[in-house]
Amino acid sequence: MAIEIDVEKSFGTRTIAACFTAESGLTALFGPSGAGKTSILNMVAGLLRPDRGHIRVGGRTLFGADVDLPPEARRIGYVFQDGRLFPHRRVKANLLYGYHLADPARHWMGFDEAVAFLGIEPLLGRWPQSLSGGEAQRVAIGRALLAGPEILLMDEPLSSLDAARRGDIMAVIERIRDELRLPILYVSHDRAEVDRLATEVVALDG
Repeated sequence: MAIEIDVEKSFGTRTIAACFTAESGLTALFGPSGAGKTSILNMVAGLLRPDRGHIRVGGRTLFGADVDLPPEARRIGYVFQDGRLFPHRRVKANLLYGYHLADPARHWMGFDEAVAFLGIEPLLGRWPQSLSGGEAQRVAIGRALLAGPEILLMDEPLSSLDAARRGDIMAVIERIRDELRLPILYVSHDRAEVDRLATEVVALDG
């Protein structure tokens, strides 16, 4: 499934522009801080409106001439840098929140399947504040997958983890890329991370 992005967004005197097509696999948006990587993800997700251009996924227009789908209609899973789990919901309820967001006809992974895939069954009864950084990111990834996405956006999901946990989560991301074959747009400024995970790289220089 191809992701077609041709967008421009101005912030005062600064303009972020991107034009590329990403095929299935993991496409890394690579570049220094401030180059606009997260802004591009937010435009794809519908959290930031481009000034012009278009965004298409598999031929379906998310943003373009007379089209600007709301985030909940875009069929996109988003894994943020800090996980953003709901602190007042246990792990199981966090996961089910993603599951219940999606139209049942769009589910392609069941709850038990996601739990087994990510190895998080022992975490289901715990509160988010009791999780390690790596555990929290596994749960955040599970919540995104259970929303039935067509593509997955990941914004520096390893940046707050120690070396051991980084390796664990990279292995999970590789399985999503290779086994689930879910297209991933992945933001990073870490060259080693990109070299290991990316099937394609879009270099941004700001």
